[in-house]
Amino acid sequence: MNFADADLINAILQSHNYHTSSSDATADIVLLVTCAIRSNAEDKIWRRLERLQPLRKRGGKVAVLGCMAERLKHQLLEGRKMVDVVCGPDAYRDLPSLLARSDEEGVANVMLSVDETYADIMPVQIDSSRVSACVSIMRGCNNMCTYCIVPFTRGSGTRKVYLTAGRERSRPMESILREVKHLESFGIKQITLLGQNVNSYRDVSVISEKTRNSLSSSEFKPIYKYRTEGLHFVDLLDAVSSAAPNVRFRFTSPHPQFFPVHLLKLIAERPNIAKQVHIPAQSGSDSVLARMRRGYTKDAYLSLIDRIREEIPNVTLSSDFIVGFCGETEEEFQETLGLAAKVRYERSYNFAYSLREKTKAHRTLVDDIPPLVKKDRLRRLNEVYEHGRVKRINAMVGRKEVVLAENRNESGEWMGRSSGDIRVNIEGDVRGDLEIQKGDFVLVETTRRQGGILMARPLSITTLQE
Repeated sequence: MNFADADLINAILQSHNYHTSSSDATADIVLLVTCAIRSNAEDKIWRRLERLQPLRKRGGKVAVLGCMAERLKHQLLEGRKMVDVVCGPDAYRDLPSLLARSDEEGVANVMLSVDETYADIMPVQIDSSRVSACVSIMRGCNNMCTYCIVPFTRGSGTRKVYLTAGRERSRPMESILREVKHLESFGIKQITLLGQNVNSYRDVSVISEKTRNSLSSSEFKPIYKYRTEGLHFVDLLDAVSSAAPNVRFRFTSPHPQFFPVHLLKLIAERPNIAKQVHIPAQSGSDSVLARMRRGYTKDAYLSLIDRIREEIPNVTLSSDFIVGFCGETEEEFQETLGLAAKVRYERSYNFAYSLREKTKAHRTLVDDIPPLVKKDRLRRLNEVYEHGRVKRINAMVGRKEVVLAENRNESGEWMGRSSGDIRVNIEGDVRGDLEIQKGDFVLVETTRRQGGILMARPLSITTLQE
C-alpha cells in the first residue's frame, strides 16, 4: 500500500512542479510514507527521522505521511519536533499547500474522509524501470478486528461515521480500468490490486444486473451490515484481466469471508490471474478468533482452504498469524500450531502481538502475555511453518512454471516470481536467438530448491495466454 501511495503522492507533487531526487543527500525535501499497523514499523521511522535531522539543520524539510502521521501527529510536531509536515492518508491533495506553509512551526492535515479514493489522479511511478506496479482499488476497512488500527488511520476513525457512511470506499471500476491500461502502455507486466480489505470491493456507482452474494459461505459472518448491490470484486477482477490479457494480476490483502466460489472459479480459469491466494488466519483457536472479532471459526476457515485447493489446481497459499494475543493460553496457541501444520502454507507472515492505541483490544482487553512467551511462541510457529513450507516447495521441483523476469542477481541470473508467487532464479538464457529481457514471461522447468527459492532452466519466452 505504501508503494502505491508513494506513486500517488509523486503524481500530486509533480503536478505542482516538484521533482524527485536521486538520494537524501541531494534532496531538499524527504517524505516518509509510513505504516502504523505494528510498533516495529513505527520504531524504524523514528530511527530514520533521527538520521534526517542534519538535512533539516541545513534548511531542508522532512514530512511524515500516511498512517503514522494520523496516529502520532502531536508527538511528531509538538513532542520530539522532528518533522516539518504531517499529512494523513486522506489528505495527500493538500500536501503542496502544507509544504508551502511549512516554514511555520510545523503544519499538519490528518483529517480522515468518508469518500476520498483519489480516483481522478493517475499515479506516477517513482521507479520507471519497474515492470510490476500496484493499483489501489479501495481505502478503509469495515471489519473492526479488535487488534487492528487500520480503521482509525485509513478509515473514518469514529463510531458515528462508521454507522452512517461506512469506512470502506471503493473506486469506480472505470477509473481502475483506466489506470490499468495506462500502466500497461508503459510496459508494466504485473499489477497487484490493493486494499485493506481488497475482496470486499464494491462499486456502487454502477447498477449491476447481477445480484451477488460475495461471502465465502454462511459460516462467515461480517460484524457489519453486508450489502449486495453494485459491482463486486469478482466483477472487477473479471474486467481488468479481460482488458489487459498480457498483464498478470495479483491482489492483497483479502479477508477470508469474501471468497465466493465464482471468484475462485475465475482465478482458476484466467491464465493472467495469479494462482496464489493470501488467506489470513491470524489464529487457529476459535476462542482467540472470537476475541479478535474475525467472524469465522477454525473449521470454517479450513473448509475454505479445502475449497480453494479444490477449485484452483496447484494454488499456493499465504497467511498472517498473530501469536500472544490478549489472554492466549498455551492450549489456544497449540491450536494455531495445528492449523499451520495442517494447511502447510507456501508463505506466512507471523508476528508477536503488539498492542495498538485506539483499537478495541486497547480499550477492552489486557495485553497480558509476557514478551518472552510471545517470542518463544513466534519461534515455535515459525518452525512449524518452515517445515510445511519446505515440503510444499519441494513438491514444485520438476514442474513447468511461467516466471516474470524482473531483475538479475549478482551471478547474472534472471530472478522473478512464478504465478504462485514463489521466487525463481533462472539459470542461463533461452537457447537459440532469443535472449531473456526484463519484463519477459519465461516458461521454465524447475530443477531444485535452494532455501526458499526454486532454481530453474529456461525453456522459452512465452505469453500468459500461451
